[in-house]
Amino acid sequence: MPSDNRPPGPGRRTGDRAPLRAGGPGGAFAPRRAPGRRHVRGELRPGRRRLTLGFVLVVVPLLAVMGKLVFLQGVDGGDYATAAAQDRLRTNPIAALRGQVVDRDGSPLAYTVDASRVVADPTVVADPARTALALTTLLDVPVSELTEKLSQDSRYVVLAAQVSPETTDAIDELGLGGIFLEDDPVRLYPAGTVAGQVVGFVGRDGEGLAGIEQTFQDELAGTPGERRVEVGSGGHPIPSGIDESTPAVDGQTVALTLDQDLQYVMEQRLGQECANGETTRASAVVLDVKTGEVVAMGSCPGYDPGNYSQTDPELLGNPVVSDVFEPGSVMKAVTLAAALEEGVATPDTVLTVDGHIQAGDVVVTDAHDHEPIDWTVTGILAKSSNVGTIMLAREVGDAALEKYLRAFGIGSTTGVELPGESAGILQDSADWTASRAANVPIGQGVSVTTLQMASVFQAIANGGVRIEPRIVSSVGGRATPAPESTRVVSEATAEQTAYMLESVVGPGGTAPLAQVDGFRVAGKTGTAQRANPECNCYAGGGYVTTFVGFAPADDPQYVVAVDLERPSSSAEGGQVAAPVFADIMRQALTADAIVPSGTPRPDFRLTASD
Repeated sequence: MPSDNRPPGPGRRTGDRAPLRAGGPGGAFAPRRAPGRRHVRGELRPGRRRLTLGFVLVVVPLLAVMGKLVFLQGVDGGDYATAAAQDRLRTNPIAALRGQVVDRDGSPLAYTVDASRVVADPTVVADPARTALALTTLLDVPVSELTEKLSQDSRYVVLAAQVSPETTDAIDELGLGGIFLEDDPVRLYPAGTVAGQVVGFVGRDGEGLAGIEQTFQDELAGTPGERRVEVGSGGHPIPSGIDESTPAVDGQTVALTLDQDLQYVMEQRLGQECANGETTRASAVVLDVKTGEVVAMGSCPGYDPGNYSQTDPELLGNPVVSDVFEPGSVMKAVTLAAALEEGVATPDTVLTVDGHIQAGDVVVTDAHDHEPIDWTVTGILAKSSNVGTIMLAREVGDAALEKYLRAFGIGSTTGVELPGESAGILQDSADWTASRAANVPIGQGVSVTTLQMASVFQAIANGGVRIEPRIVSSVGGRATPAPESTRVVSEATAEQTAYMLESVVGPGGTAPLAQVDGFRVAGKTGTAQRANPECNCYAGGGYVTTFVGFAPADDPQYVVAVDLERPSSSAEGGQVAAPVFADIMRQALTADAIVPSGTPRPDFRLTASD
């Protein structure tokens, strides 16, 4: 090996030989590394380690974000887009126009007009004060009230209800953000109080709460629709957005059998009675003899369906079908018809009638006690003898009399299409005491409605066939089913009973004031004690006076029943109820152009000596 001839350098001593190390990057004679930490192959120096760590911290989150974006757009993109669209969708109900209620000639008694409810989403209203100022005049609502509503922490507040189309058009033109319109139709009753108790009314939510409005709620209401529309940030529809509608199906028209003109005249006449200071309630009903249709029905005091909220709740019913009373002597028509049908007597059968009769522990008298009188059965009815009627009822028997009373409809509802109808009160004859058995035949101890009494006389006037009264002729243009009819007594019995009822209005009868010029009239008076609610007794309760009849007696067309509640008066039905009957019947006959009677009233045999 050659010697090292290089001159000695710094740090080296002459003659020293550097140790040899084979291999390595410096070749076979690479110098020795400085003493200290040994470098391991593949290990990063500290600076490079920090660079790598920073790279990882930046790239990994970026990859996560990119992965999420890919997932959202490629996998869930449709779902999120749909959710966003749904968030912008507003579903608004489309109200169905409620069907009309009309009279027999198609004249409206109730109908609905378009109107809107103005509502707001306060979270969308940018400036409540300015929005309130823009709406205050149109809605006739104070600015302060509107501002308060528009500042609420709510997504829905009502600013005004039942706003006219003209006003809502003006609101639309303002283009106010967060202000919306909803259907809020208005129910109108153009006839006011006329037939109000029959038609009934609807509540604020459009639900029928009384009368025909309640009975035919489903048919009148129709089916609401809806509109789904995509809106922008201001709450207004996006022109190119979703706009889908399901149309509403309007309600059906309900046609009544009422004659609005006759109804008006009848209510005016009843109103006169209620204004006289002695009558607290007056009711009347007019039936078509041949069909059982209700041509007029009403009571006073009545109410206007359009302002029902301002009426005493106790007056919001229909007394003609819901209120019961003891009819008094009008019930004698049933008792005598039963006697004729059972063969107990004929119109000319003579009975010696005392002025009083013992009935269990009570004594029943005629209106005025009298010496024995030989009355015919016709005379007993014409003079309204309690004693004579009780004598005939005893011949008929309690069970048989009850059978006829129920056949005439006493003790059961008529089925008329009105809510709240009462069945009245008729106790089973097996439970009658001796005094009750004497009271029922003369119309005490039994309760009826005005409509039930009219139905009794309809059967007599119709040859003994009772037709269940109805007040609706069609729904949605389709005729309602024909009411059931029942033969109660024979045609001969009905004719004989009608003959005797005509004697009540003739000379010597109790109701000459029921006569109608040009027409023969048949009917019966009634004067019954009124129960006093203060003592649950009759003392001080006053009376209910009644007259029920039909005309023309020789060809019956209409039945009119009238009853007057008179707590402080003892006037009889022939004095006060009969004139009301005559006025209503006169209007019914003349308005329908009924031909006057062509035959004179018969001469009636009232006593054995006639």
